[in-house]
Amino acid sequence: MSSLYHSVSIKASSLPCVELEGNLFLAPIAGYSDRAFRTLCVEQGASMCTTEMVSSEALTRGSAKTSSLMCRSPEEKVYAVQLFGGEPGVMAEAAKIVLEKTTCEVIDINGGCPVPKIVKCGAGSVLTKDPERTYSIVCAMKKAIKEYVSCHPERAMVPLTLKIRSGWDSSSLTYRETSEAAIEAGIDAMTLHARTKAQGYEGKANWDIQRQWVEFVGGRVPVFGSGDAHSPETARLMLEETGVDGVMFARGAMGDPFIFKRTIEYLTTGEYRKESFIDRIRAGFRELEMNVEDKGETVACSQMRKKFCAYASGVEGASALRRLIVSASSVKEYRDIFSHYNI
Repeated sequence: MSSLYHSVSIKASSLPCVELEGNLFLAPIAGYSDRAFRTLCVEQGASMCTTEMVSSEALTRGSAKTSSLMCRSPEEKVYAVQLFGGEPGVMAEAAKIVLEKTTCEVIDINGGCPVPKIVKCGAGSVLTKDPERTYSIVCAMKKAIKEYVSCHPERAMVPLTLKIRSGWDSSSLTYRETSEAAIEAGIDAMTLHARTKAQGYEGKANWDIQRQWVEFVGGRVPVFGSGDAHSPETARLMLEETGVDGVMFARGAMGDPFIFKRTIEYLTTGEYRKESFIDRIRAGFRELEMNVEDKGETVACSQMRKKFCAYASGVEGASALRRLIVSASSVKEYRDIFSHYNI
């Protein structure tokens, strides 16, 4: 079982560039994968975390709010910045800005987001539907990265990765064509979320498609899986049944940065210890404190409402706690809500 948990190399320009100590990753989750939460995930064993998706258009227009999404956690040995956009030239320019403003080790392309406002601008899941657009974007970004690094020799070559879906809907499964286009354009690694755009985040991920995708790629680049990995057991099953090189946790990590530690234990020993409710809430307060430093108390407390609801899920009386959490607007109010737990 221990062989399922292993290191991964992501190459750029045919040279080993990024060495990951393990194969369990945090997905880019809008509203969740901020610097504070990534810190907790890394502390619990995440091998690499990815930022929330960053708009290439906003980044090239100089948006300070957009740039703030790319801030690195001091705990991160390796982290990726994910960009979304539908125009090759804009995505290329955004890649250069990422290299200029961050010390990230990987740049990732969002080719899977099904949210209408993202799809409307030709980004996200549109890339899975349009292999030619994907090819052009990957080519443009690879060229931009190479040009930037050639002019800044202190900057190491950065791998370019891509996350896609299985297709637009059940009658249009284009993951093979999109993957082939990306590989021809020079992509360095890929992740497949084995749902279609039409499914959104509903229904069941099709791991048979994920297995077929792994066979199709045939080891040409590292391949990672996403979709319905929400526990150590399902992560192991994904590795065993589909042959992916690594597992990317998304919704399974919400309110549960400990999922990385538990999964490492399970993959290496066959068993694991589950954290207590107190452990989870203490992690929530650490995340709140870090977000207050980054964003100020008002914004941090507002954003932490949904996060504390996730941390509190499954405990007796969770519904009553959620009713209190959703109206909390200060650190003191959060402290009062959980005061009888001796946090």
